[in-house]
Amino acid sequence: MSTAKFIAYYRVSTQKQGADGLGIEAQKTAVTRFLNGGDWEIIAEFTEVESGKKANRPELTKAIDLAKKTGAKLVIAKLDRLSRNLHFITGLQEAGIEFVAADMPFATNFNIHILASVAQYEREMISARTKAALSAIKDTIERDGQYTTKEGKVITSLKSGRVTQEAIEKSVATRKAKADEKNRKVAGYIKSLRANGLTLQATADALNKDGLRTSRDCLWTPAAVQRIEKAS
Repeated sequence: MSTAKFIAYYRVSTQKQGADGLGIEAQKTAVTRFLNGGDWEIIAEFTEVESGKKANRPELTKAIDLAKKTGAKLVIAKLDRLSRNLHFITGLQEAGIEFVAADMPFATNFNIHILASVAQYEREMISARTKAALSAIKDTIERDGQYTTKEGKVITSLKSGRVTQEAIEKSVATRKAKADEKNRKVAGYIKSLRANGLTLQATADALNKDGLRTSRDCLWTPAAVQRIEKAS
């Protein structure tokens, strides 16, 4: 029986993560756990320190070229470590090499295409919310002469726009992570109610009666219940 060959690709978004090994070690652990068992060999590892927004990835290019030459399969810890760009994922699939994500090993090309579409949509939405927030800050500064953040920092100019934008992006990402966590917690309850035969409306009524709210702190509706049900 021949040994399965893999090429591991890891990516972190910041120089600090690259220097400290934060994120990379977790990805290596995920890949190792995924490959645990069977007869396999990682013939090469490539690490990229680059934003997922950028398609220019010299280390990934090297990994792809080596995969073509050796017939090895590219393995990553999570799909979003590869890219959140739909065209990039599609191009990789068309390159003719096999790749697998440890967090979704049984995903088909169709599944991956759909997930990449969702990831790209989320990134575009974050960008749109960031631009809207920056615009609101600018309007406030023009009207009042300054803008005060929730942390109490006073901003009088957007000349340091990069710092401000990064702070806003981090805030948006944090809020999204909290919303996702809240949805995960309530998903189990919804599943239990639905398993007992409750309709979407009855499930929404039960959630509201128990004092639970959606991730946006709104009352539950049948449509909101269905969204969580489909996502879980």
